[in-house]
Amino acid sequence: MHIHILGICGTFMGGIAVLARQAGHKVTGSDANVYPPMSTQLEQQGIDLMQGFDASQLEPQPDQVVVGNVMTRGNDAVEYMLNKGIRYNSGPQWLAENVLKDRWVLAVAGTHGKTTTSSLLAWILEYAGLNPGFLIGGVPANFGVSARLGEGPFFVVEADEYDTAFFDKRSKFVHYHPRTLIMNNLEFDHADIFEDLDAIKKQFHHLVRTVPGEGLLVVNAEEDNLNDVLGQGCWTPQEGFSEVTESDWRIANVSADGRRFDVYFNNEKQGQVKGHMLGKHNRMNALAAIVAARHAGVPVAQSIEALAHFKGIKRRMEVRGEVKAITVYDDFAHHPTAIKETLQGLRAAVGDAKIWAVLEPRSNTMRMGVHKQQLAASLADANRVVLYQPEGLNWDMQPVIDELGDKGQLFNQIDDIVAMLVEKACAGDHILVMSNGAFGSIHQKILDALV
Repeated sequence: MHIHILGICGTFMGGIAVLARQAGHKVTGSDANVYPPMSTQLEQQGIDLMQGFDASQLEPQPDQVVVGNVMTRGNDAVEYMLNKGIRYNSGPQWLAENVLKDRWVLAVAGTHGKTTTSSLLAWILEYAGLNPGFLIGGVPANFGVSARLGEGPFFVVEADEYDTAFFDKRSKFVHYHPRTLIMNNLEFDHADIFEDLDAIKKQFHHLVRTVPGEGLLVVNAEEDNLNDVLGQGCWTPQEGFSEVTESDWRIANVSADGRRFDVYFNNEKQGQVKGHMLGKHNRMNALAAIVAARHAGVPVAQSIEALAHFKGIKRRMEVRGEVKAITVYDDFAHHPTAIKETLQGLRAAVGDAKIWAVLEPRSNTMRMGVHKQQLAASLADANRVVLYQPEGLNWDMQPVIDELGDKGQLFNQIDDIVAMLVEKACAGDHILVMSNGAFGSIHQKILDALV
């Protein structure tokens, strides 16, 4: 079968393309921006890519078009597809019908931590010899790819609440029908899609409704918003996890740098996680993965052992390089809570060393200024804050700088940020770059300029 994917270069749709190719289909695709690294990864899989969305790309007609949620009515390729009656569906629907329907699906939902928790869970299952399939919104270093079919019964999927397609405004995750569902957290995000927090809670409850009574909900016991969701009705057993409140699963005895902690289940110690990633949020992600893996049959001790061999994920506190004893990190942080937790984790690890926080507000919600009142407070653990005001941002970042006082600076040119950092950063400093986009390759520019 020939499948053409509209909007192929997004992380999710790129993963769909890889899965379709591994399933033996001929896969082509088009996108407005075809560039590395996604273009390179797809071409290595034997997938032909086309720039833009021209109707001629659908001639000769494919057997099926898979439509990404970036596509809208009025687009030439979309209008041609509809007028010619070409068979089409969405990425989540294709995934559900062609990959997930006969699998034990382990889904990871939440405002934060989906990529990390999905990566941890997939690695634990792999370490246990279960050869899982997965589709993750990032690239776990242990696998080197964001998606694969796998050969076992288990499939791990990052369950995104973003909408499905122009013709299906439900959240993506309602298509996945998980048997094991992790619910990490829930805050207001995606202001371009949801009117308010209650609208997101409604979609989360739609997801809860799809989990069978013989399944399992793995729920962050510290999240009141998740309690509100479950209060709307729940028909599936739950196991809660926490670091600060009583719950079925609990984190205790955290080391000073946060890299070691004990795991308790029903107040009985199960073991100690060692050498883990930074921050409370990542401890919670790890515990959620342990609980979900146990539901799939992996003993807790084996999961803990697997975590010691986890290599991290690209763009999640990824060390991009160190020059003259100055360390440069890349992180996907796109929401004040994620920014705060990332900085807290780094602060615990580096002690009194100077942290430079370099932030681009690139997500749709951040660009709309929805969280601007919380932004300055989220950056409290940084010694110096560098904010980038890109062209077209819908709000003025100067009030955030005013709130930060002497430790904040605002720039509208990336090269000026690089020049300032090269001049003022010193040996032992840590430069944390945060954006959910490419940020003009600023990480490499900093490293190159420091040499």
